[in-house]
Amino acid sequence: MWNKTQITELFGIDYPILLGPMGAGFSTPDLAAAVSNEGGLGSLGAYTFSPEQIRDTCKEIAGKTSKPYNINLWVSDVDAGLKNYPSEKLIKVKALFKPYFDELSIAMPDLDINIPSKFEDQAEVIFEAKPAVFSFIFGIPSKEIFNECRRLNIKTMGAATTLDEALALEEAGVDAIVAAGFEAGGHRPSFLRPALESLTGTFALLQQLKSQIKIPVIAAGGITDGKGVAAALTLGADAVQIGTAFLACDEANVAPAHRAMLLSGKVNHTVLSKSLTGRFGRMISNRIAAEVGNETDVLPFPLHNKFLAPLKAAAIAQGKNDLTNFWSGQNAGNLKHTKAAGLMQALITETNQILS
Repeated sequence: MWNKTQITELFGIDYPILLGPMGAGFSTPDLAAAVSNEGGLGSLGAYTFSPEQIRDTCKEIAGKTSKPYNINLWVSDVDAGLKNYPSEKLIKVKALFKPYFDELSIAMPDLDINIPSKFEDQAEVIFEAKPAVFSFIFGIPSKEIFNECRRLNIKTMGAATTLDEALALEEAGVDAIVAAGFEAGGHRPSFLRPALESLTGTFALLQQLKSQIKIPVIAAGGITDGKGVAAALTLGADAVQIGTAFLACDEANVAPAHRAMLLSGKVNHTVLSKSLTGRFGRMISNRIAAEVGNETDVLPFPLHNKFLAPLKAAAIAQGKNDLTNFWSGQNAGNLKHTKAAGLMQALITETNQILS
């Protein structure tokens, strides 16, 4: 049976289909619960949340499903370059982006470069809430965190964009690895080498990992339908992780213009850019990404994200969608499902038809 894999056994789910843990509020308790209730693994990206918000969100998810779910955090949530960041660089970047603020008739925000990491405090709440799965990106947690997860029977899942990252994760003791291909939408979670030097495609990366990694591997990036699920499983994946197709569903917390664009069938050009957040991510091409090239210095993460937050909000409110980041993977030309349960059912039916 195609739906019985190491991952379904490890996580206690019916189908090897995982919801991509979209952060910044895009994934919701309703979305996570819908996927879990249909037999997959619902996920929620919580890297921007306070510990109290994580606690409340886990309670909300648990109130909507009795099935396993995953909470995702960022191990490295503050760039090292933010420490003692030079004021002259800050002034230069603000001057670069001032014309966009002026175009939208809004003031640039005051910025405080003192941004502490949330990760350690967030992890403490994971131990309290005890989701079935704790996933993470942008690095590897401490041995103490792994030991506590094992003690509490919380399964761990890390993301790798290269074989070297996967080998490091396996050595650290993670339970499963997400092979994050460059086709995937959202931030590139590279942590050993720069993102632009870690651009292996999903199916090539999957096969690299399966040749040397002994623990289960999840394929992520460019998978939106049953054909993609079947292809990944045929190549040896123990599960797939799907983000963009679920991002288009009503349960996801995205702007109407973003959802309409994803469902338009016209998402033919995505780009990897750091211009909108400070870290490289795949998004629908836009004017800022085109005008602020990857060679241009921007503020460290998350300061740059905080800097542009009011700009992006104003752009959406004023209908200037070329001045914000609409996340999308490379394979978004045929999205049609607007309900997460319907999408899950279609994925299961089509995969079953192909692999049976």
